[in-house]
Amino acid sequence: MNNLEVDFVCTKGNEKIYIQVVYLLASPETIEIEFSLLEKINDNYPKYVISMDEFDMSRNGIRHINIIDFLMR
Repeated sequence: MNNLEVDFVCTKGNEKIYIQVVYLLASPETIEIEFSLLEKINDNYPKYVISMDEFDMSRNGIRHINIIDFLMR
């Protein structure tokens, strides 16, 4: 998408999820980069940003999840 890419697109049957992975959301610029691409995708499938951060930074319907919590699911 305009020279940007989603890290993972997972599909199972008719279901799909989008996942961006980043070590830490340590700066406003990093947060903007990781979330803005997913915000540009105009469908209603779930979108996630996964990082080592312990604080929930979810925004605009995009869920932010700690990597350990994600792997424990």
